[in-house]
Amino acid sequence: MSVGDSSKASLPTSTLDRLSLVLDSFRSAPRLSLTEVSRGTGIPRTSTLRMLEQLVRMGWLRRRGAEYELGDTLAELGALSLYRGSADRVVTPLLRELHLVTGHVVHLGILDGKDVLYLEKVGGSAAPHLQTRVGTRIPARSSTIGKALLASAPRPGVSFGTCKAGFGCIGARVGSLGGAEVGLSVSGPMDRLKFDQRHAAPVRMAATAIAHYFDLTGAAGQRT
Repeated sequence: MSVGDSSKASLPTSTLDRLSLVLDSFRSAPRLSLTEVSRGTGIPRTSTLRMLEQLVRMGWLRRRGAEYELGDTLAELGALSLYRGSADRVVTPLLRELHLVTGHVVHLGILDGKDVLYLEKVGGSAAPHLQTRVGTRIPARSSTIGKALLASAPRPGVSFGTCKAGFGCIGARVGSLGGAEVGLSVSGPMDRLKFDQRHAAPVRMAATAIAHYFDLTGAAGQRT
């Protein structure tokens, strides 16, 4: 049933089906008002409002003034599904190899709005005080991966930074996956992380290998 062609006679009766119908409304528009969702689905306004607010509480939608848009939870689930569905058998071994070569924690993440969302973490035992996990969101401008994805440079390279007190990070852009910018980084104690080719080169090579696997548009390292 397409949104906008709803009628009371054809409306689904189960709450789950109606919630699905409401979410489907956002396929055609990034933001919708209560009136637009109610009119497009054919669901009464009071019921629509109740479901919209329930979806906001669940994190599936986000409210901005009088309008609603898809929330962080759906973005996270979509990104994790896209990554997990095609990359586990190839990308994870590459991340493990990068961890073995450098001895530091490896993160793979995507740029989601103003944040970086971590899709993978390898080697956490190497830095137990680095409290990150899959699904962690970090402001992009405070993340080495984020800086690598937001900045631009005329030549290939990597970005360097401090990701936490006493910890240094080296990050690189991988490419674009499903419209999302992907990057990776290694993180380790400042006295052990080598801010030169000893650790920067493996990061760059891993990013390039992952980019080639996904056949991503824009080779890894085109932006740092």
